[in-house]
Amino acid sequence: MYNPVSVRKTRSVASDDRDGNVIRSQDYLRKDNGMHRIGIIGAGDYGAQHARALQQIDGAKIAAASRTNQSALTEFVDEFGGEGHVDYRDLLADPQIDAVVIATPHHHHTEIALAAAHMGKHILLEKPMAPTLAECDAIIAAAAQAGVKLMLGHVNRFTHPYRVAKSLIESGELGTVIMGTAAMQKFWFEPNRRDWHLDRTQGGGVWLTVGIHPLDRLTWLIDSPITAVSAQFGTYFHDNMAADDTGMVFVRYASGAVGNIISTGYSIGAPKHGTELTCSKGMLNIDYATGVQLGREDRWQVVPDSVPTGNWMLEGLVNEWRGFLNAIDTNTEPPVAGTVAREIMHAVFAAEASSDAGREIRLSEFSG
Repeated sequence: MYNPVSVRKTRSVASDDRDGNVIRSQDYLRKDNGMHRIGIIGAGDYGAQHARALQQIDGAKIAAASRTNQSALTEFVDEFGGEGHVDYRDLLADPQIDAVVIATPHHHHTEIALAAAHMGKHILLEKPMAPTLAECDAIIAAAAQAGVKLMLGHVNRFTHPYRVAKSLIESGELGTVIMGTAAMQKFWFEPNRRDWHLDRTQGGGVWLTVGIHPLDRLTWLIDSPITAVSAQFGTYFHDNMAADDTGMVFVRYASGAVGNIISTGYSIGAPKHGTELTCSKGMLNIDYATGVQLGREDRWQVVPDSVPTGNWMLEGLVNEWRGFLNAIDTNTEPPVAGTVAREIMHAVFAAEASSDAGREIRLSEFSG
């Protein structure tokens, strides 16, 4: 049972969806204490990362969390607060919750996002949006119909070094971006790895889990639509996977720029998470931990104030949440709207098709 709260109407308010009605989020404003009440669906390892970020944001409160593992759920709410729900639908039924983050296994994204939109909740959805392009389109359509904000959690865009690099590019100081390389190479079997991560039919694999990050951040920095991809994926480090653990993708952009994406989940190796840009008036090396280096006149120099002073992931998630909540408060487009993320997913799936076909795929000819 939920405690009653006062809400201020802006249009009509529907109390539930038992008659099949869509509850429109903009039908009511935030509760009278001015707090966004947040539900965390998928109270696991990354759900905890979101919870730590929310603890640093004024105007947001963790109101509830859901996870199918009851004991793990109890530990989560003991640490971060909020009501615990084994069934996410019970969380969505709480009328006091106005926004949710969905950080579940990838193959559950669509079902939960559609239900959240139907219940009038604003949605911060972890990447990848969904395992197929058709499901991505269904999520976007449901959010639009319900009048809720849909934002994708492409956290690299919100980290300090990448924001510094983006500002440098937008200033025009570096001229035109000609080409770039972005890599994410990491030990694959981290403690939070689950069986679904090893199965592409469940949205697993390194490309969907890891490689999407460098693709997204390079595309965001170049700021031009992807026109074609040529890729090769394989499984070279792990015998127990029904999905890729390595990949390389060549990307063509409408601006004429090109990119190379390296996606690796190794068993033996060392991490690499950098991005390199060649521009007409200089070069950039960007790294989460070491900041931004500018290459000019045959030498590299660290860009002032580009090195993060704390946990880069936490800082990125805090910035991500602030952008999302601001979009709700101002009724504006979120920083990574569903339609923007769909363009990345289009390229992700086209790259898989390219690897299967052994040829370059033009996105204008690929429907997913």
